[in-house]
Order: sequence, then C-alpha cells, then structure tokens
Amino acid sequence: MPKTQAGVPAGTPANAGTRPAAEQVSGLPGRMRAARIHEYGDASVISLDEVPVPRPGPGEVLIEVAATSFNPSEVGLRMGLLREVFGATLPHTLGWDVAGTVVTGAGDLVPGDRVIGLIDAAAAEYAVAGADLLVRAPRRIPPEAAAAVPVAGLTAWQAVFEHARIGPGTRVLINGAGGGVGLFAVQLAKHAGARVVATAGPRSAAAVRALGADEVVDYTTTPLPGGNDVLLNLVPGAPDAVSGLAEDVVSIAGPIDHPRAVRFVARNDPGQLAELVALIDRGVVRVEVDARPLASLAEVHRAAERGLTRGKIVLKVAK
Repeated sequence: MPKTQAGVPAGTPANAGTRPAAEQVSGLPGRMRAARIHEYGDASVISLDEVPVPRPGPGEVLIEVAATSFNPSEVGLRMGLLREVFGATLPHTLGWDVAGTVVTGAGDLVPGDRVIGLIDAAAAEYAVAGADLLVRAPRRIPPEAAAAVPVAGLTAWQAVFEHARIGPGTRVLINGAGGGVGLFAVQLAKHAGARVVATAGPRSAAAVRALGADEVVDYTTTPLPGGNDVLLNLVPGAPDAVSGLAEDVVSIAGPIDHPRAVRFVARNDPGQLAELVALIDRGVVRVEVDARPLASLAEVHRAAERGLTRGKIVLKVAK
C-alpha cells in the first residue's frame, strides 16, 4: 500500500486518470475533461485537458464524477514537494475526493449507486476506483457537499478518535478549526462529549461557533489558552510554543516539539467513512462547502497559497 500524506488515499491506482480509453458503454463518451499537471510548478501548470475516459480493471467501478474537492496537500503535490510520498507520474490527474454515480459496477456496487471515496484522479468527468474503496454517499446532502467528506472527514475522525482518543469531559484545543478538517473535527469532538476550544480567524469564527465549539479564539488578536487535555494541530508551521498548551498533542500539519506529540498520516478506511456517512444522515455532522466549477481549480490553488481560502472548497465536475 503506498505511503500517504495527511488525509491522502492509500491503496489507490498510481494515476487512474491516464489509463487507456474505456470500452464504450452505451451512451458513454470516449473522451472527458480532466484537471492535470504535466510538470511541477506554480498554479499555472494546472490545465483542463481532454483525455480518454478511463477503463476499470478487475474489481473496479467506473464513476461519473459529480464533484471532487480541493485539499491543501495538493499544493505540495503540484509543486513537486511530495514526489517521494506519492510517486506520481506525469502527466498527473489531480483530485483525491470523489462523489459521483456508478456507471459500471463491481462487488456490491451497481450502476446508478451514488458513492463517495478516497481515490486517485478524481478531478475529471469520469474516474475508476476499487469497489472496496467506496461507500454509498450520504442521502441527506447533495453530491457537491458529499465530495467534501472523504479526505477531510477521515482525517478528522482518526485525529479525534484514534490518536487523541477524545471522550466525555476532554478539553480539546483545535488549532485551525476553520479549515476543512477542522470543521469536521469540531463536530466529532462535540459528538464525543468533549469541551471544544477552537481557534479561527475573523472570516471563519461564526461558522466554527455554529458547528458547536464551546469557545472560539481569534488567533489574530488573542493568545491561545492553556490548560487543555489535548491539542489538535491542523495548522502548517505552527510554532512549538503551542505544544505547551496541552498535555497531549496530535498534529496532521507538521512536527511539534512535545514529549507526548503524535504526528500522523491519515489512511483510507472505508469502514470509518461509512460511519461518518451515518452521522451525516442522522444530522449529527453537518457539511458546508464553497462550491466552484472545476475550471477554477488553478485559481483555488493560488488563493490557498496566499492564505485566502476558508472552510472546504469543492469543485463541481458534472455538466
């Protein structure tokens, strides 16, 4: 199973979006649009190409993609900083989150099933994935919102339940609660019975508070409070000084100098993803997104590098 980076899918094809064209299903086009990079560099290397529709192998399904999402780690991938982690070959189709409809089935998935999952090459009109990597999409939310769930949701799930082991009465400080992972982490920690102190900037504070945070700290004006049981660090480049704010530290964004710090790489876990879908359908977890067209992906990358994005951005693919 290939290595992964904070919430990036493991167990997926190296780059499914570059496979040969599919044997045609009735009504299926031979070619499609895909957001790709042909070289490493700044956001200008992202192009919307016309490529063959991919062909599923044994145990794989073909998905008509409704939406994918932007994850900050993709900036590093695009710049060539994560080549050893992903081993991606060029040209490379972007996108790790998929929400869409099964076109050709495998396993217990049949045409017409709505699915989500962590896969490779999801920023395209069609994608292939192992049937065992997918789960049925939440019924309560539209496909573009469902595309926000796999990477960010699983990263938050594993941070809260596996590594921080947050439970009733835990006081948790979530540093970076206004991002895609943070918005899930706030809700999951509250669901676990924790007291949640969340850091957020002025643009995202209201959203974080609305999702249940007990206290929201504007990190631009206010020192972060200490006395916490656990710190979830979701902010790249966070100073080591934050490690003194809690007894235990869990970080997805970089190493922190703390004797009881855990830095983890999220893994693909369809079982956990199915549990998260159940919480969404019960109304326990809300999913709020900023939906944009796939053609705006390069613009999103530029905004992310300038620190101008907030929340979870999804890219609508379906015409």
